[in-house]
Amino acid sequence: MLRTLLLLIIAILYLILTLPVLLILALIRKSNPDKCGRIANAMIRWIFRVLGAGAGAKITVRGLENIPEDQTVLYVANHRSIFDIILVHPYTKGRTGFVAKDSLGKVPLFNIWCKYIGCLFFNRDNMREGIQMIRDGADLLANGNSVFIFPEGTRGKEEEDLPLLPFHEGSFRIATRNNSLIVPVAINNTAAIFEKQMPAVKSRRVVIEFCPPVDPASLSREDKKRLGVICREQIAAAISANQAYL
Repeated sequence: MLRTLLLLIIAILYLILTLPVLLILALIRKSNPDKCGRIANAMIRWIFRVLGAGAGAKITVRGLENIPEDQTVLYVANHRSIFDIILVHPYTKGRTGFVAKDSLGKVPLFNIWCKYIGCLFFNRDNMREGIQMIRDGADLLANGNSVFIFPEGTRGKEEEDLPLLPFHEGSFRIATRNNSLIVPVAINNTAAIFEKQMPAVKSRRVVIEFCPPVDPASLSREDKKRLGVICREQIAAAISANQAYL
């Protein structure tokens, strides 16, 4: 419990103490949105690293060479813990926002940081919001901002990392609208940090693997319709293989 309280205090202090930074970024954003996004991403990556270290996460990262240096991508990953995005986001490249449920977009100050790094929030039960989210995500990719999404749609509640929930094929339309690359991301053992013994946070070994990218432009029309299946199989195979690193 002490570690949990420490992380909450760190997060709250960060949001309060960086309020002047948000005001400066608001001014920068008016004339240079790209610069605002780059600064915001750097700061969010920093605080996420601090929170990961505070949680005692021992992280092994594989496949960083699979992330392109010169173009935006759609990251798709399995989802088991609230720590998933905290631990993975620092290893993404360039401006990268994530897709999350609308309740996170209502957290004061945090929601402003999310806006500046290019996050998208929507109600999963509202089809119209889902369609708009796909359009907005495709626009972000087209304008230099990568997008990170969990296509299972919600956190898996099982004790183990496998089996994965089905991937929502609609999530992949964010990439197919512009034929953007898709980078599958396999995350091992994050639920062991918090969800398996909440509210306590425990130090655990975590493995993150960025798998080889999938290029929608190289796929047949039929395979484009089953991108969720293709990426799910790739992620499941990586999760299984990475058990050896835990």
